Amino acid sequence: MTTVAAQPSTAVQSAPTALNGFVPPPPDKYRGAVVEDLQLSPAFALPQDERIGRAIELAYDRDFSHIPVLDRKRKPLGYVEVAALKKKWEAGEADPTDNVALYMTKFNRSVSTNPYTVITPDTPLADLERFLQDNIFALVTDYGRKFVLGVATAQDLETFVSRRGI
Repeated sequence: MTTVAAQPSTAVQSAPTALNGFVPPPPDKYRGAVVEDLQLSPAFALPQDERIGRAIELAYDRDFSHIPVLDRKRKPLGYVEVAALKKKWEAGEADPTDNVALYMTKFNRSVSTNPYTVITPDTPLADLERFLQDNIFALVTDYGRKFVLGVATAQDLETFVSRRGI
C-alpha cells in the first residue's frame, strides 16, 4: 500500500470578485426597497396663482427648497426654487404679491428630447437614484399620474441608507 502525503497547495485562491472574466454586481445598498419605503412627507405643492410671499413662508415652515407648481387640474407645470425666489424678493426684483407662475422653472414636456420618467411608490430605489443623477428632485405620483404624492431627493436616499445602517 502506498501512502501519499498531503502537500500544501501552491495555487493562489483568488477573491470571489472575478470568475472567468465575470465580475458580480455590487451589493444592492437598497436591498430591494422601493420609493414607498422612504416614508416621504406628503406632497406639498403650490397652485400656479399662489403669491410668492405666501410660497416662501410655506416653504420655510416645511423646510422645502424646491416646490412643485400645479395648474387648476393638479397637473405639474414646473417648480420654484425657494432660495432663488427669496433672493429676488429681497433684491426688489419680485413683489410678494406676484404669482409663483412668473418665477417657476417650467418642466420640459417635449417627449422627444426629454422623455417623462414615471416615479411611483413601487419604483425601486436604484431606479430613483439613477433618475436623481440628472435631476434635482423627483415627483412621486400615483399610478395613474393624477396626483403628486411626494417629492424625493438624493438626500432622502442618503437618509434611508444611513437609517438602515448599510
